[in-house]
Amino acid sequence: MTIPESNYTPPAYPTATKRDSSLAIVSLIAGIIGWTVVPFIGSIVAVITGHLAKKEIRESGGTMSGDGMALAGLILGYTMIGFALLAMIVVIVALLVFVPALSQTSGSLNGFTPFGW
Repeated sequence: MTIPESNYTPPAYPTATKRDSSLAIVSLIAGIIGWTVVPFIGSIVAVITGHLAKKEIRESGGTMSGDGMALAGLILGYTMIGFALLAMIVVIVALLVFVPALSQTSGSLNGFTPFGW
């Protein structure tokens, strides 16, 4: 007597779930804080932890997730740093343009001295 072949397949066991990188979470939160509460410092923290998180995820061998959060933190951090640097450049240029113009017209404005000075 022969044993009939079975079409039975054993149930698949769940694979280990990936855990989120804590550095990626910190990067995302710092990027949001960099746009709201502490603009420049939060953005620098977001960039640093974002790069560290991407390295940690890459070296984990597929056991960690959070690449999207790290990328979002990097984008938020770099854009805020860019805006801050652009604002500083605008302020410096404005000071260089307007301070000499103000010093040439100081003293009197067409014969008018404010407060009688």
